[in-house]
Amino acid sequence: MKIAGRAEIGIVGGGIVGTALAVAFSQQGKSVVLWDREERPVGASIRNFGLVWPMGQSPGKLWRRALRSREKWMELSRKAGFSATENGSLHLAANELEAQVLQEFLEQPELSGFAGEIWKSDTIRDRAPGARHDAVIGGLFSPHEVTVDGREALPALWRWLAKQEGVTLLSDAAVHQIAMPAVHTAKGTWEVDRVFVATGAELRILYPDVLRASGITNCKLQMWRTPIQPDGWRLGPSLCGGLTLLHYGAFAHCPSLPTLRKNFGESHPEYIANGIHVLASQNAQGEVVLGDTHHYGLTHDPFLHESLDVLVRRYLETFAVMPDTRVLERWFGIYAKLPGATEFIAHPEPGVTIVNGLGGNGMTLSFGLAEELAQSNP
Repeated sequence: MKIAGRAEIGIVGGGIVGTALAVAFSQQGKSVVLWDREERPVGASIRNFGLVWPMGQSPGKLWRRALRSREKWMELSRKAGFSATENGSLHLAANELEAQVLQEFLEQPELSGFAGEIWKSDTIRDRAPGARHDAVIGGLFSPHEVTVDGREALPALWRWLAKQEGVTLLSDAAVHQIAMPAVHTAKGTWEVDRVFVATGAELRILYPDVLRASGITNCKLQMWRTPIQPDGWRLGPSLCGGLTLLHYGAFAHCPSLPTLRKNFGESHPEYIANGIHVLASQNAQGEVVLGDTHHYGLTHDPFLHESLDVLVRRYLETFAVMPDTRVLERWFGIYAKLPGATEFIAHPEPGVTIVNGLGGNGMTLSFGLAEELAQSNP
């Protein structure tokens, strides 16, 4: 068997999880080869809001992991040459119950290092141009969130990694078999000491039995992007409303959350049924990314549903306003999720580690998780 190359670490999948692992191990001084089946990034890591969102993570370990990921994003934006905007986030409250949940979030004892604060409507008017200050009674501002654009950041990270000593990045190189120490790919067979499989929703290709036993499912989401906003208009902090409080684990222990969930179930059942919570983020170019929906299952239809975008737009208009809400692009994304967990780590055979199931938190948690895995696999 002819060997195309050798490395200490092999990584299958060049999305944000695989890319983060390549960064972590290469910065340890390990020789790394990364294979991706596509010619360029086209998967879940570019079909998202581009948000690094510590605010959504449960207090404790995940919060600290998210903050570490944020640090790495800022470091790598300078090294790899992509935009990373430290614009923070603003959770807007339309009524007293939503405001109460935000206050309860602030009172959590484990939220070490959180530097956010409650904004009243007059502050929102002055500091959040995209918020409908006339339709909200306040909001929770967090300075920790960062906006990147996966379409810019992932290709820049690939280019930067390819220039690093000891790193080989092979695109258009689908991996079709792992038989350690050999990894068989469309660009030849490599020998590696260890391999990390970070294939996201495509885990079934290499380890279908592991996927079936894991409980991992796939989430389909719908999103769209506006044109560049006119005259340099900026959204300010990334914006979200009360529905978002139901979505993220950071609010799970707020005493008033069950009442809020019940109220939304009665007043907005179609939103709950379609897993809708609405975010608005603006990239460095000035486009605003809007969405999204959540439907779970191993297989999804390939179609976009206009009725769902109508629901997203309808709720968006209750808390946000911008000069140009026309649709420049629409898309759907699919990511792997393990219900009840924040990641899936498995070792299907000696020398092989599967890293999967980060759900919608890949941009937020990948760099921190990758560092933890690299430190535990010296």
